[in-house]
Amino acid sequence: MSINIRNTKEIDFLRKPNYIVGQTLKLLQDYAQEGITLLELDKIAEDFIRKNRARPAFKGLYGFPNAVCISVNSVIIHGIPNDYSLKSGDIVGFDVGVELDGWYGDAAVTVGVGKISQKDCELIACAKDTLYEAIDHIKIGLRFKELSKIIEDCILKRGFVPLRGFCGHGIGRKPHEEPEIPNYLDGKVMTSGPKIKEGMVFCLEPMICQLDGEPKILPDKWGITSIDGLNGSHYEHTIAIINGKPEILTEI
Repeated sequence: MSINIRNTKEIDFLRKPNYIVGQTLKLLQDYAQEGITLLELDKIAEDFIRKNRARPAFKGLYGFPNAVCISVNSVIIHGIPNDYSLKSGDIVGFDVGVELDGWYGDAAVTVGVGKISQKDCELIACAKDTLYEAIDHIKIGLRFKELSKIIEDCILKRGFVPLRGFCGHGIGRKPHEEPEIPNYLDGKVMTSGPKIKEGMVFCLEPMICQLDGEPKILPDKWGITSIDGLNGSHYEHTIAIINGKPEILTEI
């Protein structure tokens, strides 16, 4: 496994697309109101990204057809935007990738539309709180496997379970680089594998299920749900290790 180490100049290049990611997510949150369609939200995001001289990194990536992954209710990740109109009580996840001058940014949020259930409030809070709690634990020398265990413990203690088979990742000159960072400890040994070092840049993205973390792929071959069929949530930030500490590049 080869994990890229970025110097200060390279991290400055990475700040630009990641800033646009954060601003795009903020825009999408503002527009996520009852009555708007997912395709309208996708267009708003793509227009904003291109207005900022950048490119929606997910459009065409591995064949994905749209600018933003928009995942509603039981769809946890990789939802394809369509003509569905948001309704009060829905929860919707936005996952945005941006490329600018050959550098990539990536982040995600899940938000409620109108009045949502208490369970969905807890579900969204689990994804968000887990992400920030994991970031607070990041330090040089911590193994990525230890970080995965921290994420898993945060999810379990809130009464939910992590989605299996999908993970956080490195990012930089490509949208997905080494390492892979699962939201659970894969195996029982935490004392092996790479350690976090100065200059590493990676994405953490807790993906939350209610009862069962086993994934189910939708007929469109993109959207991912849990086999429990219940609502899920997703949060993500791009993080750089600078001066020994984690810095969120995609802060909204």
